[in-house]
Amino acid sequence: MSTDTEISSLQHSKRLAGIALAIAAGCWIALMVLAKIFPQYSWLIHILMLSAEAGVVGGLADWYAITVLFRNPFGKFPLPKLLRDHTEIIPRNKARIAESMGRFVQENFLSPTVVQNTLAKTDISLAAGNWLRQPENSQKIVEVIQFGVPKFFEFFGQQQISQFIQDNSVQWVKNTRINRLASEMLRAILDNDFHQDVLQRGLDAAHHWLQTHPHETEQLTKRLFEEMGVAKLAKGVSFLGIDVQQRSIKAFIKKIEQMLADPDHPWRQHIEDYGRELMHDLMHDGSKASLRLNQTKDAFLESPQLLNFISSAVTILCQAITKDLQRNDSGLATNLRAVIMQVGESIRDNIEVREVFNQRFSGIATQLSAQYSDKVIRFISQQIHAWDSREMIAKIENEVGGDLHMIRVNGVVVGGFIGLLLGIFRAGFDYLF
Repeated sequence: MSTDTEISSLQHSKRLAGIALAIAAGCWIALMVLAKIFPQYSWLIHILMLSAEAGVVGGLADWYAITVLFRNPFGKFPLPKLLRDHTEIIPRNKARIAESMGRFVQENFLSPTVVQNTLAKTDISLAAGNWLRQPENSQKIVEVIQFGVPKFFEFFGQQQISQFIQDNSVQWVKNTRINRLASEMLRAILDNDFHQDVLQRGLDAAHHWLQTHPHETEQLTKRLFEEMGVAKLAKGVSFLGIDVQQRSIKAFIKKIEQMLADPDHPWRQHIEDYGRELMHDLMHDGSKASLRLNQTKDAFLESPQLLNFISSAVTILCQAITKDLQRNDSGLATNLRAVIMQVGESIRDNIEVREVFNQRFSGIATQLSAQYSDKVIRFISQQIHAWDSREMIAKIENEVGGDLHMIRVNGVVVGGFIGLLLGIFRAGFDYLF
């Protein structure tokens, strides 16, 4: 649509420029005739004639200047080299134009310095937060998700695609030795004392449960004694006034309380030492722990029942998400809208978070501009250089040709006005002198 409008505007400007030039030329010819018919008014006619002549000259000069930008207006007519070398200016200099445009874009838009300075003046995270907190914007995002996620699941849910992904995923996991990954995960847990936090919470929960569920604790201890085969022995000892079951429970609770109270308890240290030892063993592919871990992983992957369970679970989950998103009163969509707006509010109100976001985004954008700006510019230059000359001329003419041909109209009008002033000046000079 826009191309048709541009072409129509170009043709309109061409016609208007041609009409203006024709009117100026017609007036010039008519005035020459009138000068012969009415010699007594020759002084006035010559003033007007000079105006018409200047309009014709201005229109023709601008026509020539605009035409030689795109093509040779003389065709195959022999021209001096000086004139011939200054026609078809744009097609002749296509390579230089391509390089110049690429360099212009790079220097003014994509250089790391320009990107960094531009982003330093803009609080991008604040703008993003304000945009996200608007209900209509969060609704737009949710609508995209509601449309896109079911389509995504539908595509990957096709039997051939899902089977292809499953086979390649299983093969990739089989070929991956996960012992080093497990070792690094253990290192992160141990170095940050995550295991102590987990142990502390676990001991707290166990202690609270034992204190608040005495009957269940007795039943559990009784069953444990039966499994260990010491139930009869404990019952026999009870005739001597020794309640082994209660003593065991109390001893266990006391041990938990000791571990809770003492961060350096030997059992805690034993867990720490075991974790460190396992971490170091997993760093070596040939260690028993590494071999055992990878063998266990392979055994799981070779189990059709496990793979079918995972595949079915994923399918059921995707179907449930799709079904919910497609409902008019989708709970997921409602929650997403609320989350998006809340994120926008949080970003807007948290200056420290905004500063971190802005710094990170600026750093990433600057790094990307440094790495890829040359490639982008090279692509732009190559695309322009690869254009067919006629296609390039058509593109440029469609974009700016209308304005260029309006210059021809201005040439006729301005030339005529200047000619009129010069004619009046000459008439006044002749009258005075």
